[in-house]
Amino acid sequence: MRALLFCLAGLVAISPEFALAQTKPSPKTAPGTSETRYFTAIDGLMDGNADVVLKETRQGKAVTSAVLDVCYPADKTSDRKDRFVVDLAVNGQTLSGTTQSMGSKQPVTVKLTRKATGDNFDFRGQITIGQTVTEVASTDNTDLSEKEFQDGQATDDGIAASPKDFTEVSPESIGVRVKIESALDFLNSLRGQDVEVALTSLAVTCDAMRAGQQTISLTVDPDRAAALIAKAKAMPGVVTAGWTAGAVEMDRAIRFPAADWRDGSKLNRDKLATAISGVLARSLAAKPVSANWSPVTGKLKLTFKRPSQLVPALELTDTIEVIGLVAPDTPGGSDRLMLWIGSPVTATSDETSGAKLLLSDEPSGDEEVEQRDDGGALAALAKELKGQRWDADKSAWK
Repeated sequence: MRALLFCLAGLVAISPEFALAQTKPSPKTAPGTSETRYFTAIDGLMDGNADVVLKETRQGKAVTSAVLDVCYPADKTSDRKDRFVVDLAVNGQTLSGTTQSMGSKQPVTVKLTRKATGDNFDFRGQITIGQTVTEVASTDNTDLSEKEFQDGQATDDGIAASPKDFTEVSPESIGVRVKIESALDFLNSLRGQDVEVALTSLAVTCDAMRAGQQTISLTVDPDRAAALIAKAKAMPGVVTAGWTAGAVEMDRAIRFPAADWRDGSKLNRDKLATAISGVLARSLAAKPVSANWSPVTGKLKLTFKRPSQLVPALELTDTIEVIGLVAPDTPGGSDRLMLWIGSPVTATSDETSGAKLLLSDEPSGDEEVEQRDDGGALAALAKELKGQRWDADKSAWK
């Protein structure tokens, strides 16, 4: 099968969100009644690179108006998109129109011939973007009703503006949904600030372009998260801001009383890091090397060393890194804290004196990296901190 934009391969890409091909016939429409139909998963388009929506308004079987919306890669070296939306004049079976692309401002010309073949439709013709001419030849395409199309557009960026706790969202992870025309000003306001911006969230997806809004993903110290959210909400063009899913996995989380780990209202990070490091050192049979809190994300990075047991006679050394995060268990503060501890990451090296053995720890072929045991560290930490673990079956602390 060939695509509506058969020759746009390498120029334009369709997203899985529009993989909604229908095989059932369109419902009958009463004579004289106007209805809207959509083409989104036109047969063959998955072999091309176009994210396309063709919207038709029909009076009975006759098309009275049509709009073609095409989103495509603007640059072969990045995920940056361009898009054009063109109102098509209808003259019998011919759909034609001109416009310019929204990003690069290139002229766009569309001329298509539409032919019904039973319950399906064929499209032929040309689409020209700048100097690139695309020959269109696509057959056996099916359409969607207004309801079917709208049901396929529902998206959820997972932003919780006022979560009751941090069991479904993460205390350091923030999402800001902002109008596209205001996104650059918002991002520029973050320059020089102690906040990380997810590179992947800078790329404006086709769905975001159509919605006119994109979601920027941020990571910040949990102590400053609420203030950053409040500041973001007050900025021009911001639609909503709140917490989202992040580093915290509940099966590796512990909730414990805060009183013993605070000096007044402030967390005693040195005392807590010493306690966590001590427990992990015993569980991992390793010596603590360092404990550092990130001033940007608030994450705790612990480093340990131990003799490698892989080939004891070689006297190699395991260096183990563990990332943790501590925050109140609810936004706005609480008398309980939540600790999340990541899985230990181990690197083995030769730290003997003299000539070194150079080691590579890259998996070969399809070999999976084995998750090493953390020596019961989570259970030991829960006991040390007088804390609770998460019961996934009951979705509650136990």
